[in-house]
Order: sequence, then structure tokens, then C-alpha cells
Amino acid sequence: MHQGRHFLQIPGPSPVPDRILRAMDMPVIDHRSAEFAALGRTVLEGSARIFQTKGPVVIFPSSGTGAWEAAIVNTLSPGDKVLMVETGHFATLWRQLAGRFGIEVDFIPGDWRRGADPAQIEARLAEDTANSIKAVMVVHNETSTGATSRIGDIRAAIDRTSHPALLMVDTISSLGSVDYRHDEWKVDVSVSCSQKGFMLPPGLGFNAISEKARAASRSNKMPRSYFDWEEMLKPNAKGFFPYTPATNLLYGLREAIAMLLEEGLDKVFARHQRLAAATRAAVNQWGLEVLCQEPSEFSPVLTAVLMPPGHDADQYRQVVLDNFNMSLGAGLSKVAGKVFRIGHLGECNELTLLGALTGVEMGLSVAGVPHRSGGVEAAMRLLEQRDQRNASHLKVVGT
Repeated sequence: MHQGRHFLQIPGPSPVPDRILRAMDMPVIDHRSAEFAALGRTVLEGSARIFQTKGPVVIFPSSGTGAWEAAIVNTLSPGDKVLMVETGHFATLWRQLAGRFGIEVDFIPGDWRRGADPAQIEARLAEDTANSIKAVMVVHNETSTGATSRIGDIRAAIDRTSHPALLMVDTISSLGSVDYRHDEWKVDVSVSCSQKGFMLPPGLGFNAISEKARAASRSNKMPRSYFDWEEMLKPNAKGFFPYTPATNLLYGLREAIAMLLEEGLDKVFARHQRLAAATRAAVNQWGLEVLCQEPSEFSPVLTAVLMPPGHDADQYRQVVLDNFNMSLGAGLSKVAGKVFRIGHLGECNELTLLGALTGVEMGLSVAGVPHRSGGVEAAMRLLEQRDQRNASHLKVVGT
């Protein structure tokens, strides 16, 4: 039997803060009442602030997979062609889902060690003089690899070609943790869910929608019912939903949005960058290798770590769980057994991260994985440098 708090250091679902748990611990109310309408308007407007959009956000009682499906069935028709990039396991799954709806996918191959290349996307679109590609679909933060695609650069690449394709972005593991600008980057559909940066249990899916995407939804030929945007948007205008909503998750969402805005989105993004840098400092000191090879694309949400040859990542993860009551993320499909993933998203702070890194380092020793000691100290030094800079600033202000 383990004592103490379980460390959930996977890259989602992220730990649910006590403040959100208390917010959800409420009786269910009449979802046709004025009280519910006030809740509905608050979370719909607040979600738009997190996506950084002035446009509508649709919230479905669903997983992120449901939000993927909603993006497809509201904008595309059977037989349409889309451009996607193989950045990892979740990009591959989104491709498979599109294929089930009769979508033709031009899938740019990748090595799972970097994000989508804007130059490759630009080249494919430039070649498509007939405008047969109806959408470019990109995973912002590839949770399986720890690589974050540069959506602003991808938008600039699309603009240089003057191609009319929609831009659809999976923000499932990035929203609320990584700088993301739906309006500024002219994204047409942003897909997300509740159990990552929003720090909620699974159960809510999100689509942020541009006017261009909504226009496409009025003429596309894909059947839909549960995931129909227009059926959601009509009652949403007054704070209601067309079917029974996940009321208690919406209570939690209201609290999560409040927490993110109280800290300030810029500070939230900076905190995630800082914790990610400290994690990489530890990995480098251990003499292990970060899976992502492009420094400009290192994920602020998680760090995927390659195991040395001859050592199984899943066996190592089991040692850590058995000995230190900590869950690390598994390697998925192509990298199964080859990597473990350290999540540092959501409510994570410096002390939480240092505790997690201590568990990782002790686990390496117990499992007999070759490494150098001092990873935790390397992370601590990086974090202390930031704290010392802040202390110096406060001293100057105080005098």
C-alpha cells in the first residue's frame, strides 16, 4: 500500500486541483433555468477568452475524439481532400478518423521527432493549383512526442500561397498551457478538450469556429446530428444547450477558466515553458535524450525521454509506479517501450516538478538504467536562477 499523494505525471488527464473538485461538488440544477443560463453564458464566453477568439466556441459532452469528429463533419464532405502531417500518434489517429468519413488524406510523412514543417505545407499547397485541398489539419502539441508545431508560421505559409484551404488545429494538449491564438493565427477550427490545460476530468470537447468555417458548414454534405454546430449555437446564444449538458463539468470549467485568468494567460504560458526547460535540464544531466530534436518546438506540456538501448520504458515506468507511487506517460505505437513521458502541465509548479523529477531519478537507479546523477539539482539550478532574477527585481522596486 502506497502512502502519500499519488504523482500523476502523465501528459493528460492532468491532476484536478482541489479548487475545481470543490466547484464540481454541487447538486445538478435545472438545465432550462435562468441559473443554468448564467452558467452557460459564463463558460461559453470564458472559453473564448482561453482560445483567444471573439468568435463562437461550441462545447460538446464528449472526449477530444468527439471534438475531432465535430470539426470534420461540420466542414468537409465525403471525397474531399485534406493535407495532414505525421507528427506522431495523435496526428495518425486524426488521419484515420478522417478516412472513416470518406476524406482523402494527403499525409506528409514525419519521423515523430519534430513538429509540422511550414515549408512542406507551403510547397504542397503551391502545387495544388486546382485548390483540391479543402483543409490543412495540424496537431499543435503532439502529446506522443513532445513536439509543438509552429501554427503562426504555418498560417504565414498558407497565406503566401493564397490557398483557400481551411486551417484546422488540434489544441487538445496545448490549450491553456501553450500560447495559442485562434483569431490572430486565422485558425478556422480549433479542437480541444477538458482534461489537459483546463485541469478537468475528461468529458468536454471544444470547437472554436471562424466565420469561414461556419460558412463551410452551411454548404458541406457530411451528415451529422449530435455534433451539428448550428444546433448547438442556436440555444448557446442564450446560455443553453440542445440536449442535456454535463452540468457538473461546466461548474468545474467555470472555476478552471477563473483560475487561468486570475494567474494571467501570459504567466500560465511562461510557467509551463519554465518547468519544461527545467525538465530538459534534468534529462540532459542524466545523459538521456529528449525525443523532440527541434529546440524551437520543445513542448511546454510534456517531455518525452528516450530509453538507452536494451532498456524497456514500460518496465521502467512500472518500477517507478511500484516504488514511488508515480505514473509516467507511456510510449505510444511507433515509440511504445522506447520512451517515457513526463507531464508538466496544468496545476504543476516548481515543487511538484522537483518531486516528480526526484521520482524519475530514483527510478532510474532502482531499475538499473545507466545515467548520471544530479538531474534534480540541474533542474533546481535553472529554477533558482529565475527566482533570483525575480528577487533582484523586487529588491530594486522595494528600494
